[in-house]
Amino acid sequence: MIDGPFRSWLPSVTRPLIAVYGGLKLTPNAISLASAFIAMGAAYLCAQDLPMAALVAWWSGRLLDGTDGIYARATGQTSDFGAYLDIVCDMASYSVMILGFSFLHPQYQTLWSIVLLLYVLCITSALALGSLEQKIGVTLRDNRGLRLSAGLAEGGETGLAYSAFLLFPGFLSFLLPIWIGVLAITVIARTLLAYRMFRAQNSPNSL
Repeated sequence: MIDGPFRSWLPSVTRPLIAVYGGLKLTPNAISLASAFIAMGAAYLCAQDLPMAALVAWWSGRLLDGTDGIYARATGQTSDFGAYLDIVCDMASYSVMILGFSFLHPQYQTLWSIVLLLYVLCITSALALGSLEQKIGVTLRDNRGLRLSAGLAEGGETGLAYSAFLLFPGFLSFLLPIWIGVLAITVIARTLLAYRMFRAQNSPNSL
């Protein structure tokens, strides 16, 4: 939901960082991998009950994730594999943080498991609906390498949720059900939209 405006704004403020990438002769894929490794470090710091360090590490990794594509386009290094690697690293980052949270707060193990399940459904629905939108010619909303349908819960919302989990652990019993609800609404909304698209393309009796 907030990712679109953020992606439009980010290139204008990250030129110095892009120049650093070029000076170091990094590849976009290396930046994507680095973002995932930093997320693993954030998860470890979270599990060790070091919330501020985990928060800094998490957003540092997200900065790399947000600029790998910008750097690839600026230097003519875009590739289909890079788009694939980017989304794989994203999902690895989101998921490993949940493992860190569950280690630190095992009393909410069932809720953390539900979050992971909904992540699977969220990314599946985003890719499937994005593919359907591409098939019927829906205009692209962004310049990502893989077509992902927008939703209520995207990368920006996930980062804000994690920040809240780290900063306000005493409210997890309240925050976690809200986050689960946001993820569930995202999956349901995409499913309903896909159903409407299929109905428009097929017979009225098709499900």
